Amino acid sequence: MRMVRLAVLAVIAVAVGGAGYVYRDEVAQKLGLATASAAEKGGAASPAASAQPQGRRGRLNPGGPVPVVVTKVAKKPMPIVIEAVGTVQAIASIQIKARLDSQIMKVGVEEGALVKEGDLLFELDSRTLKAQLGQIEAQIRKDQAQIVQAKRDTERADGLLTKGAGTVVQRDNSSTTLKSLEAQLESDEATRQSVLTQLSFTEIRAPVSGRIGSISSKAGTVVRIGDNTTTSALATINQVDPIYVAFAVPQVFLPDLRASMAKGEVKVVAIVDENRKQPGAIAFLENNVDPLTGTVTAKARINNANEVLWPGQFVKVEVVLGVEPDAISVPAPAIQLGPQGPYLFVIKDGVAELRNVVVKRTQNGESVIGKGLEGGEQVVTDGQLRLVNGANVGVRPATPETPSTAAAPPRG
Repeated sequence: MRMVRLAVLAVIAVAVGGAGYVYRDEVAQKLGLATASAAEKGGAASPAASAQPQGRRGRLNPGGPVPVVVTKVAKKPMPIVIEAVGTVQAIASIQIKARLDSQIMKVGVEEGALVKEGDLLFELDSRTLKAQLGQIEAQIRKDQAQIVQAKRDTERADGLLTKGAGTVVQRDNSSTTLKSLEAQLESDEATRQSVLTQLSFTEIRAPVSGRIGSISSKAGTVVRIGDNTTTSALATINQVDPIYVAFAVPQVFLPDLRASMAKGEVKVVAIVDENRKQPGAIAFLENNVDPLTGTVTAKARINNANEVLWPGQFVKVEVVLGVEPDAISVPAPAIQLGPQGPYLFVIKDGVAELRNVVVKRTQNGESVIGKGLEGGEQVVTDGQLRLVNGANVGVRPATPETPSTAAAPPRG
């Protein structure tokens, strides 16, 4: 009888325990908590497993294949382009200043006007210098008349000395007087040239063709040489055609850039927007690398007759080093960033394979792969966030919202 009671109690205990486990699973499901057995039955991957992209290859998805968008990798010619942000600089920026103390009589140009080399900009008071010029020219005429008379006296002294009626002293005195007058004439002519030079300073002309800025001094203003500071310039002319675009090139591109420059002209395109692009070529490369930024400064000379580029403006710069004939490229959204660096998912036989790659450059929505990928393979361009290494996948067509070639920044 005691043995029968023990058997009944054991059956009751098993029944109660089983009910307890069932009750625990029901409560966990209502609270949104999955037990280990429920997760296995439902096929959901744990957050820890999702965070490990280097999982065991061949693991299947209990919940079914992960839908992804893929594209086939093909080798094709790709331009080798360096992209940078450049600053537009005037080739020449000249401050117009007075070179003598005078008064501005006339301003011959409007503010902001486009001027040509040699155009009259300012006219200064020249009356005093013109009077000095008249004086020195009169002195020159006097010197010339005295020289003519001295030559006649010298010829007369020579004739008298030949006939024995004159003396050597008289002849030497005449010759000395002539040479003294000739030296005086040279001195007066030099003074005349100096006055003419000073007089030319009263007409301030454009030294280069370009665009003039604000004019700080108007007609009637007295200008002095001692006031020629940076802020007291009469105006500033910027040469805008052609024009420079300065930009920084990472030092890793320096060998390729120098090699391209050795072969010939390196083309550069300054891009203001999609409709305004100005072509040019590299004209200058700095002779050292900035140790703080690891970049080298370059300048491109660009024709700017339409004045699309303006000094001080920021523009996008594309430097074309050449064309890589058999480049392996993938859409930029296919590249992901992980602890081991850039990676992507390659699809083989319906299974995702995580592949670490080396990205050489990214341009126009495409990333050029230097190592880790071969032509003809299929890579995932959308749906990577649900993938792990070895997951089963199902290929779905690209939608307008998620095109396989859409340009997007890599997701980590």
